[in-house]
Amino acid sequence: MGMASVDVVTQENKKAGSLDLAPGVFQAPVRTHLLHAEVRRQLAARRRGTHATKNRSAVSGGGRKPWRQKGTGRARQGTIRAPQWAGGGAVFGPVPRGHAHAVPKKMRRAALVSALSQKLADGGLVVLDALSFPDGKTRQAAAALAALGLAEARVLLVTADRDASLERATRNLPGVRMLPAGGLNVYDALWASHVVLTRDAVAAVESRLAGSSKEARA
Repeated sequence: MGMASVDVVTQENKKAGSLDLAPGVFQAPVRTHLLHAEVRRQLAARRRGTHATKNRSAVSGGGRKPWRQKGTGRARQGTIRAPQWAGGGAVFGPVPRGHAHAVPKKMRRAALVSALSQKLADGGLVVLDALSFPDGKTRQAAAALAALGLAEARVLLVTADRDASLERATRNLPGVRMLPAGGLNVYDALWASHVVLTRDAVAAVESRLAGSSKEARA
């Protein structure tokens, strides 16, 4: 399979050359079952797992028998905090626990490759020569997105490394997320209608994912 060539533009949307993308990262088969597995893993890991109910030993009160064992004609009862009583403890209620589950690293990488390949195939991948907002102003980021025709889109901006001024300029823009190449993930890639990478970010992503499409055969 030959390399896919994409246009590289400036943040003012002026052509700045072209770039060959690694086919093993951006032109791999799209495996939807891997996308599903990885999104489930990410969402499960975000759950706090603090849900809980009180069982009969944790509910306050009920320290004595409500009536004597025999002679009343009623069923024997040991405590008013037993589950059959109003205000009693719950039976088999939820307890705090972690919901995270593991997905093999090779499958996770292959899922990200699938997500990027899908974005390229759908025309939702944009490569910038560079991205810079020296003053860290939101209006600068908004102007750049408008120039790229992405003012109303859900945009994931990916840079090679974290940049405080870029993060400051984009954090108040609705529908815009920013990640370093090392933090690029399936959930955010699928959330975005357009993934915008700098030229350096493309190199970092290719270095991170090179060969992953050969590792997962499913």
